[in-house]
Amino acid sequence: MESLLEFARGPLFRLTFAIMLLGLARVFILDIWGLVEAYNRAGDKSIPWRLTLTRTLEWIFPVKRMLNHRPFYSLSAFLFHVGLILVPVFLFAHIQLWQAALGVGWSALPRNWADLLTLSTIIFGLAIWAGRIGSRRARAISRKQDYLWPLMLIVPFVSGYLCVNTSLSPAVYQTLMLTHILSAEIIFVLLPFTKIAHCVLMPLSQLIMTIAWKFPARVDEDVATTLGKKGAPV
Repeated sequence: MESLLEFARGPLFRLTFAIMLLGLARVFILDIWGLVEAYNRAGDKSIPWRLTLTRTLEWIFPVKRMLNHRPFYSLSAFLFHVGLILVPVFLFAHIQLWQAALGVGWSALPRNWADLLTLSTIIFGLAIWAGRIGSRRARAISRKQDYLWPLMLIVPFVSGYLCVNTSLSPAVYQTLMLTHILSAEIIFVLLPFTKIAHCVLMPLSQLIMTIAWKFPARVDEDVATTLGKKGAPV
């Protein structure tokens, strides 16, 4: 078991992390390419930068949306994402792992803050999952992966919290630690190929939407011709 743990912490971690980085870079580049193509085709090339920035900040800090639309669910989703980002990056044990594998490190969260964020991520992840099941509107637009992702994402948090904060036998500890590492590495590999890639695309989303809705010049005539309605009274 110890050799398997060392393999998971070392070579497998570096491999899955590289897959995640390359996959996210691919998604980012393809979206930038699509953005440039949409801009080149657009008839109106003016971009409301201030409005785009405002909407981007509203999505990153969705205070109005949390108050106006399903407040408890929206707040749960926001706090879930906060822990989901901060704990993997700023937990002391994780920073040591990054340092050993990649040779870089940074300041860590205080232990009590890390524990609190871990627990809140677990609780709010379960709340999101329950909210999807309990809402008829959410069920109507949800796919199978939408139910699976919250549960999958909290597995490393549950296993990691148990390893750090409970008394376990060596065998149970090693099993939970292996579960913790492997579940995180599975997320690394899946992240660029699923909807969770929005963590990288979020800053670009409003700009992409703004340009995507700027139709190319004469598009109305082309659509009318395709439909056989050119010259028809409006």
